Amino acid sequence: MTQTRSHPLFAEVIGQNRAVAALEAAAARPVHAYLLVGPPGTGKRAAATALAAALLCPVVPPDGTCDSCRRVLAGVHPDVVNVEREGPSISMDTAREVIRSAVTSPVEGERKIVILHDFHLVREAAAALLKTIEEPPPTTVFVIVAEHLPPELVTIASRCVQVEFNPLTPRQLTDALEAQGVAPDRAAHLAEASGGRLDRARLLATDAQFEARRRAWLDVPARLDGSGATAAAVADELIGFLDASVEPLKTRHALEMTELLERNERAAQVVGSGRSGKSAKAGGRAVKAALNAGVSQLEERHKRELRRQRTDELRCGLAALASAYRQRLAAGPDPRRQLASIEAVGHIDKLSRDLTHNPGELLAVQALLVRLGQSALRG
Repeated sequence: MTQTRSHPLFAEVIGQNRAVAALEAAAARPVHAYLLVGPPGTGKRAAATALAAALLCPVVPPDGTCDSCRRVLAGVHPDVVNVEREGPSISMDTAREVIRSAVTSPVEGERKIVILHDFHLVREAAAALLKTIEEPPPTTVFVIVAEHLPPELVTIASRCVQVEFNPLTPRQLTDALEAQGVAPDRAAHLAEASGGRLDRARLLATDAQFEARRRAWLDVPARLDGSGATAAAVADELIGFLDASVEPLKTRHALEMTELLERNERAAQVVGSGRSGKSAKAGGRAVKAALNAGVSQLEERHKRELRRQRTDELRCGLAALASAYRQRLAAGPDPRRQLASIEAVGHIDKLSRDLTHNPGELLAVQALLVRLGQSALRG
């Protein structure tokens, strides 16, 4: 087994024994701010949510099964504020909203948890947030999630308890997939293809078309003939595969929304029961609020996850394409063919890096394939 867990709150955090132990200790004697740092897909988001549940749990020690914990884990607890960036970085408007949220009182209990996601993209908003994170109200705890520590985050990091998340090994990913019933050989292959990310490995395990998409990228070099028409046709096909790659995620999203609406329906029935007379109008507003609780937040999260899935899938395809050209590089001593392959890998790596700036996918892939076709003609 990759990890022994002391209670179910951290069940989704795989291969991070030290981080989980630190967070469990933090839940018993919390301070004002925590910084969870590590590569994507290492369990930071799940750990941040689990820590929030532990901090709000009325049971000592936290059991993960009470109503408070269930609502935190479901993303619908009013005293857990998840702050997500809008756009390529955390904006000043978002920073001001964080400050407002931090100074408002908890709704239900004695504590409010503000979770700041993607904080490595804080940039100029860091200065505006420093004072609030350094000295929040005694009822507020910050949980900050970042992939790394850019210069803008160093001062804030010094004010937080830092918890490191390590990259997951292929063995840990394989074990996690096998525990879900994935066959060992396929689990090992998906672990390799996931780029070290458990969330992506699990998604690929539900994706019957993954191998076909990977094969399509591997076959690209043999299909390019140097013409723009061929490059455009191949690019259209690859983007079609990219469109199809989000279907397993959409299926999961539909299930999550259905579960949320069902929980809201049950909550609305409780809120609306027994109201009459003057309280009926207020009860109607409360019922409406209960029915819609967490819906817009879940919709926004789903949009972000779909965008990230497309980027991840495109990077995965580009990695397969680069591997095809590296195989050509190793296949023979022809200097012109080797030079063409080296140029091709350079073009592919550049596009993979540039995806951070969200270029138009179709035009970017078309332009890449045109360059690769031209390099092939020279080789």
